[in-house]
Amino acid sequence: MKFSRDKKVTITLLLIFHLFLFMGLYLEGLEPVSSDKRSLTKIIEIQKGEGIISIAVKLKREGLIRSVPVFIIESLRMGVHREFKAGEYALYPHHSLREILDILAKGKVYLHKVTIPEGSTLWQIAETLEREKICSKEDFIKWAEDPKFIRDLGLPGPTAEGYLFPETYFFAKDTPPSVVIKVMTDKFMEVWRELEDLVDRKDLTLKEVVILASIVEKEAFYEAEKPVIAGVYFNRLKRGMPLQADPTINYALKKFRRLTYKDYYGVKSPYNTYLNPGLPPTPIGNPGRGSLLAVLKPAKVPYLYFVATPEKRHVFSKTYREHLTAINKIRNSSKVDVTRFENATSFINNKVYLDEADTKDGKI
Repeated sequence: MKFSRDKKVTITLLLIFHLFLFMGLYLEGLEPVSSDKRSLTKIIEIQKGEGIISIAVKLKREGLIRSVPVFIIESLRMGVHREFKAGEYALYPHHSLREILDILAKGKVYLHKVTIPEGSTLWQIAETLEREKICSKEDFIKWAEDPKFIRDLGLPGPTAEGYLFPETYFFAKDTPPSVVIKVMTDKFMEVWRELEDLVDRKDLTLKEVVILASIVEKEAFYEAEKPVIAGVYFNRLKRGMPLQADPTINYALKKFRRLTYKDYYGVKSPYNTYLNPGLPPTPIGNPGRGSLLAVLKPAKVPYLYFVATPEKRHVFSKTYREHLTAINKIRNSSKVDVTRFENATSFINNKVYLDEADTKDGKI
């Protein structure tokens, strides 16, 4: 079949036109969807084994790329299509196609911000991690209570309770719980190394420090009171008095609520420091730096008792009689329900934990 000269020119021009059109569309497909740097991020999840076409369609649907074919061609041309990592990605409409390919190929996954408050228990941390989709609660607790794993981390154990340092962390979705625990306990050891040279109490083991610090953390709302509360507990331990720390019973109950008289004598647990002398068997939460430091450098005080005010501060007393007076003042000034304090002091008195004659002068 022969073409006239004019037809050949026409066909050539059409080919050139379509070539330029294709090139223009292709180059346009490399450009960001939007030039607005204030555009909101979009979280895209790439499943394990997900194909390149599915990924391209997902990105196009979310308004992150201009062209599915261009994304596929560029992925193949650059040889990165086999390197895409599964996970969540934070992408912006102002990312160019090549920036998106680089993020996916290098596995720059989105990291969830997870804040662990001071004093959080192991199971509370597990619930937070599950809520943030980092790992399942059950798997986290299983690893945190695995004695061999805890020994391998160099911790006194028997669980990770007390050594999961409260901090703000950044974890990817579905991070293995063993990795999460190691990151948290490594942070604890980093803080501990900074503090251990400050130790005033050379007779304490790491585990004893953490146990007492976890109790101080639960009792104190204000940082300035932590060394004083630690001093009170050391005074009680020195005298052979039970700590009588309410949070230890709460820990046994796995519920932090106002205790009743029945709880003080009815909770048969080694964590009940009203019934059992000395420290509980493990920490009752994960203390922060301030509580660890308070135990390492406790205040030298003459107090044996303290009671909380409605403002979450404490009134400290040297004698049992002063302690009862403080309770009555709080009751009369605030009209709050102090039944639990009355029950607790009645319980203490009935057990004859302290001879008033030994402490009426306030000497320790």
